[in-house]
Amino acid sequence: MPVTDLKLLCDAAEEAGKIALRYWQRDPKAWDKEDGAGPVSEADLAVNTMLEQNLRAARPDYGWLSEESVDDPARVDAEQAFIIDPIDGTRAFLHGDGGFAHALAVAQAGRIVAGVVHLPALGMTYSATINGPALLNGAPITTGNRAEIDGAEVLTSKLSDNPSQWKRGVPGYHRHFRSSLAWRMCLVAEGKFDATISLRPAWEWDTAAASLIAERAGLVSTDRQGKALRFNAPVPQSNGLVVANPALHAAFLNELSVWPG
Repeated sequence: MPVTDLKLLCDAAEEAGKIALRYWQRDPKAWDKEDGAGPVSEADLAVNTMLEQNLRAARPDYGWLSEESVDDPARVDAEQAFIIDPIDGTRAFLHGDGGFAHALAVAQAGRIVAGVVHLPALGMTYSATINGPALLNGAPITTGNRAEIDGAEVLTSKLSDNPSQWKRGVPGYHRHFRSSLAWRMCLVAEGKFDATISLRPAWEWDTAAASLIAERAGLVSTDRQGKALRFNAPVPQSNGLVVANPALHAAFLNELSVWPG
């Protein structure tokens, strides 16, 4: 990984934010994707176009995986690959909520080696490299150390309240929600919440950048079965997501039902 990759991602994320804010709270055109894949807007596509043009021009030998681009299977054979979510939290974006993010990462040999999660409306930029600290606006962040699920502050969806997802019934955590999965992971990385879990399949573009930030802050990020996250896979999706400090992560894995994947 060239030492300039993190700066490249940060600069691209800043430009993405400028584009997104030109549409934000101005009633951009939006529509639903096929197969219940959620909403997309003209802002998502404008950001994606800029990112693909700029990043691929800067690193023409890197593969490309983005939520808003047609997948090119050749990316799997690339030594490095960009993994991009042009706007993570499109629902929040369309409702005028500032909790949307641009999530940009570089993967190498299945691992994320540089990642940026930028929230332009909130003036927040999380970042990390594989050998450096997790940062928020340039300052180091660290996670909390809560070990018990009961009483934990957890970012997740209503699906987590379904008893079928748990071995012994729903634990006594306090559920919170943010539209952007990348931001949820970063909020845990900075200790604002104790954990985030997703009991649905999680796409790589939602988790790639933030997984490195979480790791460098001291968190463990796996699928719901405890398998390590790997990136730039042929099918770019994990079987759910569990992100927490090591003790709390182990507690969640002990309580969650095992679903095939």
